[in-house]
Amino acid sequence: MQAELQAHIAFHLTGRMPQGEFAALTSSDLQPAIFAGYRDLTSLRYDFPLILARGGGQPVQSLSGLIDGALKDIAAGDEADRLRKHALRIERELRRLVAEGATGSLSKLWDLGVTRVGPKDDKLLQDSLRRLRAALKIDGEVVDCDKTLPFRLFQHLWQAGQDRKAQNFRADVNRLIMKLSDILSAEFVRSKEGLSAERLRASVGAAHQSDFDFDAMSRLLTESSVNVPMPESRRRRVRGLLSTLRAQRFYAAASDGDKGIDVGEPYSFVFEKCSDAVAAYRERLPRMVELAKAIAIARLELESKYSEAHHDAFFAEFGDNGLDPEDLALFPDYLICLGAADLAASESDLILQALAAGMPAKIVVQTDDLLEQSPLGSDYMISGLRSKQLASTAIGLGACYVLQSSGSNLFRLREQILRGIAYSGPALFSVFSGASGTGVPPYLTAAAAAESRAFPAFTYDPSAGPDWASRFSLAGNSQIDLDWPQQRLEYEDAEQQLVSETVAFTLVDFAACDPRCAKHFAKVPRTKWTADLVPASEFLDREPIDLVEKVPSLLMVDGDNRLQKVVVNDRLVREAHRCAEAWRSLQELGGVHNSHAAILLERERKVWAEQAKPAAEAKPAVAETTPAAVAPAAATAAPAIAEAAPERSPDEAYIETPRCTTCNECTTINDKMFGYDANKQASIINPDAGTYRQLVEAAESCQVSIIHPGKPRNPAEPGLDELIKRAESFM
Repeated sequence: MQAELQAHIAFHLTGRMPQGEFAALTSSDLQPAIFAGYRDLTSLRYDFPLILARGGGQPVQSLSGLIDGALKDIAAGDEADRLRKHALRIERELRRLVAEGATGSLSKLWDLGVTRVGPKDDKLLQDSLRRLRAALKIDGEVVDCDKTLPFRLFQHLWQAGQDRKAQNFRADVNRLIMKLSDILSAEFVRSKEGLSAERLRASVGAAHQSDFDFDAMSRLLTESSVNVPMPESRRRRVRGLLSTLRAQRFYAAASDGDKGIDVGEPYSFVFEKCSDAVAAYRERLPRMVELAKAIAIARLELESKYSEAHHDAFFAEFGDNGLDPEDLALFPDYLICLGAADLAASESDLILQALAAGMPAKIVVQTDDLLEQSPLGSDYMISGLRSKQLASTAIGLGACYVLQSSGSNLFRLREQILRGIAYSGPALFSVFSGASGTGVPPYLTAAAAAESRAFPAFTYDPSAGPDWASRFSLAGNSQIDLDWPQQRLEYEDAEQQLVSETVAFTLVDFAACDPRCAKHFAKVPRTKWTADLVPASEFLDREPIDLVEKVPSLLMVDGDNRLQKVVVNDRLVREAHRCAEAWRSLQELGGVHNSHAAILLERERKVWAEQAKPAAEAKPAVAETTPAAVAPAAATAAPAIAEAAPERSPDEAYIETPRCTTCNECTTINDKMFGYDANKQASIINPDAGTYRQLVEAAESCQVSIIHPGKPRNPAEPGLDELIKRAESFM
């Protein structure tokens, strides 16, 4: 036993494996044990693939959400089970198609999936598929969580926002053009040329021209007209405004053709280099100033409020100090899509300068690989330094919208993304795609990076309020009050007994997914599993003095889902400690375990205790004879309430609300049964507002398994035997 302990400690401290003791963790098929249920993503229901929807409504939707919505509309009565079963079959087939590399629109992939999901002569199946397709009201490109996702998603959402801005711009400018044209037309009609016999004759149809004496009519109208000619300076000004408005190139003409706007080739606003975007912005700035000035003057002209004495001097200097946010909001934003691996130091500096200057830019920085070579050696370690530094520095600018997220979480943060795109100032989006090329699906790699705190999600929204509490949010991370998220792991031991334990997912687990980190692990034969091998999470959470003769280890599974155990070296443990410290700093910014608040609370407790002393000493002597000293009411209230709270009955349906991640799965199934509280966390608001089947389906679709269906409330509901069996694992 002592020899085995020494071997474990030797590898942990030095990273060298004693001869014959361990097996190197090279390119084996070992994965963290918690991954055992995720080997085949096509068999699971989760957010991906996504549909980048065309037209109005929600611009991005998940395939699972669309299927659930369609079932909600059509699945009822005796056909509900059949429709649901067939819907899940076609959904699974579509997910397989996308995983195999199929691309295209939802309608295209649906038709392809129908040919693979079952025989054409299965009339019930074909009926279900036709009804489901009819219930899907949208179409659009289908995208998976892969290397192409971040740029495609952000460009789609950005374009949806620019389309709305373009529609408003065209409507406003067309109105200005029409009204300014009317001013010139009205002035011309009252002029001698406009009242000439030739003009009057041309204004009447050919069939009636012989009925009028146009010479006499012209003479009478000219003599009776009180015409005050438009000043030449105003005429030139109005014509100049029309020329500027019609020649703008910031927005393309509408598909049906704008009557007034005659644009040339419209400018492009999507760039792959910040330097190119900045150069384009600087080149176009004079035209932006000219157009913004023209719109402002045109509005004054239409209200007859333009005064040359007052406004000429003002507009002569218009835009000398740049455009204000209201004027900038008229123009498209610049979308800049950058790869973190390609960012040179000069480009990073330019990004920060552009953000600090308030350039109307939405910058997406995509990181594909978080493992970087240490400058102090050849070891690969988890960092993602460029993107993290950009995000933290951008937050420090104060007026920049910042969002960081892994690709797996983008759909759940879609509202935050849309707010950032609509934000009136600059915005930076830092995304880890998960496409590291390690053989693990990008979705799993991205999700593991988020869970392990290697790439946590956060948003900083300057428009949300005046302070950090309202501006900074850690929404999108699971179990934000913990250093490491915890999940239940169930497995069968050597005696074929079910073992269930809580395991934490740490940075060590994330590193174990990547073969480049193999040198930090050593596989221990089952015969050498000893009590000194403690979970890495326990090793990270406890003080070193409590870990004498203990070695951090990790549970992993092989290709046959057999449990394995590996020892972790000290280098990786130190990196995990740094990751935990960085996460705690984010927690403080997000108001979780805030040290300043804790110090203030402790100070107030001491003050309260000091103030309570005189009152306690002044109590009558008879109180001292009671069996137990009477503690202050405030100190005993919470324990008393806790003791009085009854345990939940296994028959009761409930949700572990504090653990809710706001995934919308349950509310999509039935928003009358499930609802959100003020913290956007779900609970069962009315168990009688739906069926037991919906409770079970919600429990099955819940990403964090916090919904407990309890027992059926309606004993007459169809299919209860099957539903009760499905609900057993959630009791």
